[in-house]
Amino acid sequence: MTSFKEFNLKPTVLDAVTAINFTTPTAVQAKLIPEILAGRDVVGQSATGSGKTHTFLIPIFNNLNLAEKEVQAVITTPSRELAYQITEAAKALRKNIDNDIRIATMVGGTDKKRQIERLHREQPQIIIGTPGRIWDLIEDGSLDVHSARQFVVDEADMTMDMGFMDIVDKIANHLGKEVQTMIFSATVPQQLRVFLRKYLTNPLIEEIPVATVINPNVDNWLISTRGRDKNQLIYRLLTMGEPYLVLVFANTKKRVIEISDYLKGQGLTVATIHGDIQPRERKRLMRRVKNLEYQYVVATDLAARGIDIEGVSMVINDDIPDDLEYFIHRVGRTGRNGMSGTSITLYEPGKDQKIVELEAMGIKFAAKDYKNHEIVDSYDRNRRQTHRKKHDKLDPTMIGMVKKKKKHVKPGYKRKIKQNIARKDEMDRRIKKREESRAKRKQKKRSSNRYQ
Repeated sequence: MTSFKEFNLKPTVLDAVTAINFTTPTAVQAKLIPEILAGRDVVGQSATGSGKTHTFLIPIFNNLNLAEKEVQAVITTPSRELAYQITEAAKALRKNIDNDIRIATMVGGTDKKRQIERLHREQPQIIIGTPGRIWDLIEDGSLDVHSARQFVVDEADMTMDMGFMDIVDKIANHLGKEVQTMIFSATVPQQLRVFLRKYLTNPLIEEIPVATVINPNVDNWLISTRGRDKNQLIYRLLTMGEPYLVLVFANTKKRVIEISDYLKGQGLTVATIHGDIQPRERKRLMRRVKNLEYQYVVATDLAARGIDIEGVSMVINDDIPDDLEYFIHRVGRTGRNGMSGTSITLYEPGKDQKIVELEAMGIKFAAKDYKNHEIVDSYDRNRRQTHRKKHDKLDPTMIGMVKKKKKHVKPGYKRKIKQNIARKDEMDRRIKKREESRAKRKQKKRSSNRYQ
């Protein structure tokens, strides 16, 4: 498909798609929208930033019966941020279709009593929310979802990781028998298959391949932190040019606070987002970020898959996440919609096994360094293993052999030294090969966790 016109959408829906400047469908949209419009259950496995949200929103709006004032579509998502993001996208479509379409966002941390009162007056046509709050409203009888004809589980792998799949199961049990189910996920783990078998009928399972794991619009740089103050390095990277908007990701709440406090101490205005920030405060912060009141955002991985901010020009990884899938989601925040972006990953030499595993996933890094207020090319971290030079430091065994050299050298001494060096090189190569093989096996295991 080269145009949304080929989907035979309702004129109002096609006009709405055109109004939000969508012209050419993404790969996942081209593959799945026709199948969804035909009423088929689908499992869409695609990378972040691939256009999954509109892959299900466009068919949902096309399928709406505006005369029916009851629930017609239920969309679950694992985080409040994602729910708000999908709601914004849905409202943008509604604006150019019919403003009377009722869309309700149901997430934890909001006024439940007020939501119940509103539900008693009228039921929404489209529900977008977190599993816990949606189930609470179903359980107390305020929300009636038996009329829903379409059910979407967005970011299913993240939903499962956060322990919400049992609640999604309960929601699905309260839907009508003739419901179309759509599962969207960056990965399809083994544990997710039970749910798929239970609720999907002859589904289309589509894994949308990407030419590269990282968007080609993104410069993916790797910088060593050897002998450097990491906070100071992050500050210098943030201020060496004029970035439009930068996301700095750290692995823990404690580290996020440390980085934020340091940057604020240097005079920067920083938005800090982590799991302990209250929902209302997080929502207020995100609104201010989108209004460009902040140029710098420091966040945990909670935000990596829950925040969609237009115009992110740079992402800085304070460290590599334990779950390597999050690395892809972090980097996926920049270089979107055809724009260019930069991803900078800081790493400590000697602790680069995760980098080996990322490279086995197909992620390519450009080695860089920060010198004299600018980024310059650096040597590859594996240079010493692949191109040994005469001045390279020998290991203790080799040093010991050399030190034993006397004035009268025994015959064959130099040959023995060379043989030992050769054996040491071969051992290093084998160790490196085993590490790479292990990383590839881990990645293959991740990739094989698909529904069968």
